[in-house]
Amino acid sequence: MSRVAKQPITLPKGVEIQIGDGEVSVKGPKGELSAAVIAGVRVELQDGVAQLFWEEGRSSYAGTLRALLNNMVQGVSQGFERKLEIIGVGYRAQAKGSTLSLSLGFSHPVDYPVPDNIAVETPTQTEIVIRGSDKQLVGQVAADIRSYRPPEPYKGKGVRYAGENVRRKEAKKK
Repeated sequence: MSRVAKQPITLPKGVEIQIGDGEVSVKGPKGELSAAVIAGVRVELQDGVAQLFWEEGRSSYAGTLRALLNNMVQGVSQGFERKLEIIGVGYRAQAKGSTLSLSLGFSHPVDYPVPDNIAVETPTQTEIVIRGSDKQLVGQVAADIRSYRPPEPYKGKGVRYAGENVRRKEAKKK
């Protein structure tokens, strides 16, 4: 039995759920998201609360769908945010419209095209803040930016998530 799927999803003010044939869409002040509903699982809406019901053997799908719906409701009402830190001499970032320009020690600047529905800010030259309503897309953009120069274990230089602990190695001894 799924314990996650049993929990109801309460909708904040300004958030609407529309249940269609095989799809659920969530609309709120920060955008609109939709997800496919798996066969054997149905979503019902009563008095501003969404509840999931499923057939025998579909509880794992129901738990996954409930988590996705909850993330969509949270995304269109509050949004998601991911912060990155750049560590290294001469390493910097600058947001230019829909492009993020990164100087990461290469012979050329790296230009990352920011997808739609994602906002990228650079409060300082060594901080990047990624905001959006889709949790998966925000995390994927952060992972893509980090992949250009992941933190290395000897000096710790590179792009890392805010608060990420990088294990350091001891340098080679003579």
